[in-house]
Amino acid sequence: MARPEKTAAVAEIVDSFNDSAGAVLTEYRGLTVKQLQDLRRALGENANYAVVKNTLAKIAATEVGIEGFDDLLTGPTAIAFINGDVVEAAKGLRDFAKANPALVIKGGVLDGKPLDAAEVAKLADLESREVLMGKLAGAMLASLSQAVYLLNAPIAQAARLAGALQAKAEQDPSILAGGAGTPAAAEDAPAEEAPSSEEAAEPEATDEAAEPAAESTDA
Repeated sequence: MARPEKTAAVAEIVDSFNDSAGAVLTEYRGLTVKQLQDLRRALGENANYAVVKNTLAKIAATEVGIEGFDDLLTGPTAIAFINGDVVEAAKGLRDFAKANPALVIKGGVLDGKPLDAAEVAKLADLESREVLMGKLAGAMLASLSQAVYLLNAPIAQAARLAGALQAKAEQDPSILAGGAGTPAAAEDAPAEEAPSSEEAAEPEATDEAAEPAAESTDA
């Protein structure tokens, strides 16, 4: 391989490492072209399955800072660069390897740290991100429901109290002014003086009493 081609191939592997959430190294010796195509389809958007040269993969791993990777890069190597759910991709590789024993999972890398084959198997046994998120959401909703219940209890009591006071105020508006059924202005107003007994006994003069009696015109 010419140097420019080698440099470009290493750069491509470096980009794959940097753009992926993780990677799983496999040995594909004995798999047919059709089986490799089936594996790529099985992984779907979760991973990009690429055949690599060990020497170039070692250089790329060194450039991205992955250590302890050299021992895994032996024999025909293909790397599944995981772009989606890491657990789902590990499950897909594990299930395909069970159905096609020619595929051997040698190890992998996650968050820049190397994984051996047993650790990749444990990763495949985990629940998928969707299942974990569903469980987390269910737990959060349950906690949220309890919190809403606790917060709404005093609010409901306050609302019932406010409703009772409003109903009472509509029946007796003086409550809003601080009274207890009698307007405060009526209580504080001075009482009118009662008329004396003489004034009450003396009849009021009328217009007829004030006029003199008409003289008789009879002879």
